[in-house]
This record gives sequence, structure tokens and C-alpha cells, in this order.
Amino acid sequence: MKPMHTVVADVFARIPVTDIHTHLFDPAMGPLLLWGIDELLTYHYLVAEVLRARPGITYKAFRAMSKAAQADLIWRELFVERTPVSEACRGVLTVLQALGLNANTESLSDIRAYFAAQTVRGHADQVFKLAGVERVYMTNDPLNPAERAVWEKGFERDPRFLAALRLDSALKDWPRSAGVLKALGYAVDTSLSGRTLSEVRRYLADWRQKIEARYMAISLAPTFRYGDMGDATFQHSAECWNVDSLADLIVKAVIPVARELGVPVALMIGARKAANPELGDAGDSVGQADIAALENLARDFGDVTFLATFLARENMHGLCVAARKFKNIVPFGCWWFLNNPSLIREITAMRLELLGLSFIPQHSDCRILDQLIYKWTHSRAIIGDVLASKYDDLARAGRPVSEADVRRDLAALFDGRLIGRN
Repeated sequence: MKPMHTVVADVFARIPVTDIHTHLFDPAMGPLLLWGIDELLTYHYLVAEVLRARPGITYKAFRAMSKAAQADLIWRELFVERTPVSEACRGVLTVLQALGLNANTESLSDIRAYFAAQTVRGHADQVFKLAGVERVYMTNDPLNPAERAVWEKGFERDPRFLAALRLDSALKDWPRSAGVLKALGYAVDTSLSGRTLSEVRRYLADWRQKIEARYMAISLAPTFRYGDMGDATFQHSAECWNVDSLADLIVKAVIPVARELGVPVALMIGARKAANPELGDAGDSVGQADIAALENLARDFGDVTFLATFLARENMHGLCVAARKFKNIVPFGCWWFLNNPSLIREITAMRLELLGLSFIPQHSDCRILDQLIYKWTHSRAIIGDVLASKYDDLARAGRPVSEADVRRDLAALFDGRLIGRN
């Protein structure tokens, strides 16, 4: 009989996954979809890492460099002159190895030549195959002018790229975003009057239908509050100056639309935006949130599914406990700074122990198409190993697990069915 770790690895390799949260785009959306070696190397994880390796380079000087020059610098500093031990570096190497490219080189010329010879659709087919991914959810923001123009023009959809309606720019920038909505024909003003809330709901319903969004999503600061938090001393910080408006918009606009249309709301909580604004996308940090806000929402709106993840490791145990108390909370993924092997292992084991199979173990959060390869190659190995260990525990307790059991369980965890569970 094959060891359980081998059984799980073999089955998992054949199970196509649904990646429920990425920042990828349908290939038909043109330059919005990022791919290739220069994009991989200038991803913000590696930008932050190279500026630590070369502290003498100012943020301004780095930003002034062309993308190719930035990529050359990162390759030389992090892959040639240093051993690339970080997860972000290893990820690039995993991608190159999967594509049959030689990473043991000082020059990127051959690697660039390979990508230059690819078509975006052909490359997408190759990446999906190598990553074992069946479909991905995009992050779609109609208030982004470049993206809105593509949706309004129309295009032939690739069925592998599903839509998720992102709410950040419409809700978190309130009241600034009121002007953008008004320019699009929605009769809003800076107040949260009944008419304004009705028009925000109309915007959400219109664009949910237009892009065929399967869920709505928003990222929230760790300071987000809703309901009785049991914290009379809480003071609004500069980061959450509009916290009351945001909670009102979620409760009085987003949740009614989610309920009416039967779509989940994804809450990603814990990002402290622009802790170092000079770093751009690499400058965001993490803060510990209060789980009570999520629990209060789940309690008050029991007929709405809340997909939930947190950025702080310290919040992950509380999320599991909250999900045990509220069946409409579905934990998902190891987001952003938690998407590292040691933390994926810990979080997956904790979720299996507390929730059984009623969670979504992972999403890639990819911004670059090629990242699908390494994110899922690495996550499959870790999650499969954790799950096999749990199966071994069951065998020792007198309940052996069959290969059919493994297939059923992995399909349930990774085919995206939990998004529409209510």
C-alpha cells in the first residue's frame, strides 16, 4: 500500500483548482493582464527585498529606472550575488524551472527572448496547465477608467476568468468616490441619504450584472468596526476617518444587494495602507483586527455568506473560532504576508482541526499570470502534506482513508463550491 503522503500528492496533482482571488485579467483585456519575466521580477515583494539588499539606492532613484533596468538590478542583487532563499525569489525560480528555462545565468537575455516569443493566450494556456488551475477569479473595479473602458466596449470572455466586483474605490474613498459615481450617471451626493444609498445599490447591481460577478469583495483596515465592539475607548484614527460611512455603505448598500442577488461578500481585513508611501504597492503593512466586527456582521445578516480572511497571523485562530459559531463565515486563503510555507502549514493544520473541510484553503492573490505556477506548486505540496498527516492520524484512530475519500475531499476544498454555499 502506498504511503498516504504519496496518495495525496498523486491525487492532488490531478485535481484542478479554482483560484478564488487573484488580480489577473482575461487575456482579451490586453495590457491589464501582466505576464513575463520583467513583471515577475518587479513584483512589489521583490522591490521591497532589493531595496533592503541595496539600502544605498533611494526609492526615488529606483522608481526612475525603467522596468527592464529594475528587473536587471533585482536579478543581479537577489539571484546572482546572493542566494535567493526568500519565498518570493524561490517562486521566480519555480516558474522558470516549470517553463524549462535556465535560471543559473547572470543575464536575462535568453529568458526575455522566450517570453517575447509567446502569445498571451498561448502562454495563459501553458500557465494554467502547469499550475493545475481550472479557473481563476479576477478582481474587477469599474471605477478604474482603463478597466471600465474595456468592459463598456465589450469583449469575448475567456470562461476560465471569472469576475469578482471590487468595492474599495467606490466605498472606502467616500465621499470622494461620490463624484465618480455621479459622473457615471448615479444620482449620489456626499451624504448617505436614502437616495444616495439607493443609487449605490443600483451601481452595485448594474455592474454585478454587466461583468457577471460571482461575489463582491472589499479589503478593510484593521481598525474597521461594526456593531457593539465592546470598546468604549476606541478613537477614529486618520486611517479610518470614514469608518462610519464605510460601515453604513456595507450594511445599507452592499449587504442588501448581496442578499437580493444571492452572492457572497468577501472581507479581507488587516491591511494598513501606505505605511511607507515611498514604496508604493510594497509599502502596505499589517495590523491586528478585532474579530468582533466580522462576528457582528455574520450575526446580523445570517442569510449572507461572508468569505473572510485576515492579514495578521494573530487573527487566524479567531477567524476559525468565529467560523465555528457562524455557518455563514467561510475562511479562505492565506493572504499576502501569510502566503509563505511555514504559515500556510500552520494555518491549514489549524483550520482542519477546528473546521474539518468547510473552508477554502488557499488563493494565489496573483498579480502576474506566471505566479500561478509557483503559488499553486508550493501550496499543493504544503497543504497536501498537512492533509496526509491528518489522514494518518485517522488511520491510527481506526478510520482508514481511501483514495476515493482523498479525491472527494480535495475536490470539495478546491473546486470553489463553498463560494455559493448558502
